[in-house]
Order: sequence, then structure tokens, then C-alpha cells
Amino acid sequence: MTQTGESGAFRTERDSMGEMQVPAAAYYGAQTQRAVLNFPISGIRFSRPFIRALGLVKQAAADVNHDLGQLGDQDWQAIAAAAAEVVEGRWDSQFVLDIFQTGSGTSTNMNANEVIAHRAAELLPAESAAHKIHPNDHVNMGQSSNDAIPTAIHVAAMEAVHRELLPALAGLQASLEAKAEEFDSIVKIGRTHLQDATPIRLGQEFSGYASQIAHGRRRIKQAAADIEELAIGGTAVGTGINTHPEFGARMAARLAALTELPFREADNHFEAQAAKDAAVQLSGTLKTLAVSLMKIANDIRLLGSGPRCGIGELIIPETQPGSSIMPGKVNPVIAESVMMVAAQVMGNDLAVAIAGERGNFELNVMMPVLAHNLLSSIQLLAASAQNFDRRLVQGLQADRERAEGLVEQSLAMVTALAPVIGYDRAADIAKTSHKTGRTVRELVTEQQILPPDELQRLLDPWSQTTPGRG
Repeated sequence: MTQTGESGAFRTERDSMGEMQVPAAAYYGAQTQRAVLNFPISGIRFSRPFIRALGLVKQAAADVNHDLGQLGDQDWQAIAAAAAEVVEGRWDSQFVLDIFQTGSGTSTNMNANEVIAHRAAELLPAESAAHKIHPNDHVNMGQSSNDAIPTAIHVAAMEAVHRELLPALAGLQASLEAKAEEFDSIVKIGRTHLQDATPIRLGQEFSGYASQIAHGRRRIKQAAADIEELAIGGTAVGTGINTHPEFGARMAARLAALTELPFREADNHFEAQAAKDAAVQLSGTLKTLAVSLMKIANDIRLLGSGPRCGIGELIIPETQPGSSIMPGKVNPVIAESVMMVAAQVMGNDLAVAIAGERGNFELNVMMPVLAHNLLSSIQLLAASAQNFDRRLVQGLQADRERAEGLVEQSLAMVTALAPVIGYDRAADIAKTSHKTGRTVRELVTEQQILPPDELQRLLDPWSQTTPGRG
């Protein structure tokens, strides 16, 4: 029955706890509405990737239950079609719950079950209008929130990693490698402890950045191998009560087919439901990647500092005016954006670690917040890496004259002389150079410490960028 109140039209729904007033236009039911009232916390809802993944779980479950003879043709077709609409995003507005809710994610699992059941009933033939599709008995058949939610987390994470993050990182790595090659002929001064050090080629510096991203990609792929394991089939506590013995394996195979990703049934369902170590490990690799991006972005903005009174070895692409008061100022805003994303991901990882630790006995009870932060990190890193690549790295230029001009001024040039004249004498020359403002070459030439041709050979900047003693 539909009624109208101060807040608009609503209908009466019933669940195991009794009657509940639900907005008349809502596709969800009583259990979701109870959770709406119970958790008015943040307004933060599950993201599109998670809702898509949960829809995939429900679609696969309908297919598998039908194949196992547990679900009739008519119900299967309607539930699978409704779940497919959830996968596509048609009903995202109906997923109304806060992420700060029941720790198992039961509320959101039932949100999905109710929406799909309601929509599936609409899809039934007109002559079946009296037939009821039940959110628990039919849509949730063979499942528990305790295995469906962790499965959705893994599916969403795998899709985001493989579809978004790894491709973005591959592009960034390729651009950094291209810059390493482009800049390889430019000799500049290296820096350690923020002080002048021995020469390095700008290309060598960028090859280090490219290698950081390559290592990050490899770590993420290794961590994702454990995300391939799915908890589905364990139901309440990992024993598989109330589900077909083949359900878990068939679900993994069906989800693999739907996503074209290598999912498999968990080796141990008790671990898969009681712990979230695979998600914690993946989050840790995302944090490591964030650290890498923070270092690279910060280095590039410092090397591009200036343009006249900073280091100025790099020319950073101009993207927008940098100041509301200083005309002509241009700031390294893309690098700053990357650094803020990195900071956020580091914070997300702490939340994931704390959530992962709450695996009390047979069930983790902080899965919604774990899912939110893990998926947020993947999406932030993917978008940021792609933006960093396209709007900054690809357009970077080097100021060769500036970079090479600083080399001759460096006190660290004396390092190449130390094996020949001794450390102490080389140190005295460096101190005199610093005090007088004269170069190492000028002092050694004036004092006739070495023959001119040997000095020229030893102080050749290029030779100092390769192993050996000049």
C-alpha cells in the first residue's frame, strides 16, 4: 500500500523484524531502509566499481544456481537480467547506504538483493505477476554477506588494477623511459643530502624514475595474484553451509568468464573470510607506489624550480596561471596534485591495515571501510599517474645550458682527482674552491698539481658518469 506523508509518498514493506516505511519509488526494501536510518554517518557511499562487482557476483550466482538446478528458468532469467543492469550502473542511485555500517557489509549485500529482486519481479512475464522473487531465498541463494562482500571486494580491486592502474603505470613508465633516452646526452650535477655531488646524466636520473614505476607495476601484479582467490562458497563461516558443494568453484569460473580475469576459488575459505591479508598486501604495494610517485613528482618540481632563481634544469609545461597576485608566475601544479594523491593513498593504507586487523574469529568486521579505501587508492593512483604522464612528463624539456653550466662550478668535481692526489689534498682544494669562488679546475691548474692533459681527462664530466676512474 502506498501512502503520502510530509516527506512524500512511501510504501509499507515487511522483513523478519516487521513492517517498515520505504520511499514508494525505491527499488530497495525494508532491510535497506533500516540501514539508512541506522547509519546516517558520512554520506560516503560505495563506489561504482564496487557496485558493479557486487552486481557481477549476483549475476554469476543466478547463472550458477540455474546450472546446478537450484533456480528455475524464469527466476534465473529475471534475476540475471536485473543483476546485469546493476553491473551496467542503471540502479546506482538505489545503493543508498553509508560505508560506515555493519562490518560485514550485510546491509549493502541486502541492498543489492532487494534492488535486484524488485527489478527482477518487474521483468517477469505479465502472467507471473503474482510470483514473488525473494531477495534472500532467490537473489542471495547459496551466498552469505560474509562471502559475497569479500568476493565483490576482490572482483572490484582486480578490475580496477588491470583495467585502470596497470595501463596508466605502463604509459607513465614508457614516457619516463622516453625522457631518459632524450636527456641521456645532458650531463648535470648530481645531488645527495641536497648538496652538490658528482656528475650524473639527466637521462640516468630519469632512468631511475622509470625503474621505480617498473618495480611498482611488478609489485602490484604480484600482490594481485592473491586477490584472484575468491571467498564465495564459504557462506557464513567458511564451511559452505546451505550452498551446493560445487558452488564456489563454479562461481569463480563464472566470474572469470564475465570479467576475463583469472579468478579461482579460495584455497582455504576460513582464511578468505576471517582475514583480509590479500587486500592489506595489495594496499601496501599501492602505498609503496605512492611513495615512488611522491619522490618522482617532488624531484621534478625541484629540478624545475625557478625559472631564474632556482635549480632550473627542467622546464615544466605551463598548465595554468600560478598566482592570483604575481603576474606571469607558473607553478608545478600537476606535480603537487600527484604529491597530494600520494599522501591520501598513504593514509588510506593505514585505514586498510587497521581494518584488516579486525578479523575477529571467523569474520572480518570492517570490510566496507577496507573496500572503500582500497578501491579509492587504486582509482586515485590510476587517474593521477595518467594525468602526471600526459600533462607533465610528456611535455618536460631540459635546459641543457643551465644543467651543464652548473657542473663546472661544483666542488664535487674534485672527487675524480682523489684517487690520484689523495683524499686530504682533494679536500683542501674543495675547501679553497668554496672559499674563493674559483673552480676546482682553476685551482689545480694554477697550482700545477697535475699535467693539463691528465687534468682534462680526469675532470671530463661525461667520464664521471660511468664506472671507473676516468
